[in-house]
Amino acid sequence: QLELVESGGGLVEPGGSVRLDCQAAGFPDSFENYAIAWFRQAAGKEREGVACVSRFGAQFTYTDSDRFTISRDNARNTVFLQMINLKSEDTATYYCSSRWDFCSRSRDAYDSWGQGTQVTVSS
Repeated sequence: QLELVESGGGLVEPGGSVRLDCQAAGFPDSFENYAIAWFRQAAGKEREGVACVSRFGAQFTYTDSDRFTISRDNARNTVFLQMINLKSEDTATYYCSSRWDFCSRSRDAYDSWGQGTQVTVSS
């Protein structure tokens, strides 16, 4: 059974940094064949795409590309989202998701989702 588990969230001061991890398990074939994306959902708002890394390692940032970086370690079945210079508007639950092959900005394109990790940016 495919499983995605997010970690690394918490309370961060404005201007701070955090790295979120998405640990994957149970893919029917190799993890490296899958695109992994990060989405976020703030209270009262729709879930929006943040970044995605494709099957071949191409990286796409959909939100504020100067502050967010996505990467993957196929040997560890893990995708990372590094966020710097955090702002209050980054406060949200962050979810990772997967789909075979290439990235999509649409949440409807993704087959599996983790439970999410909360990031709160506040002093």
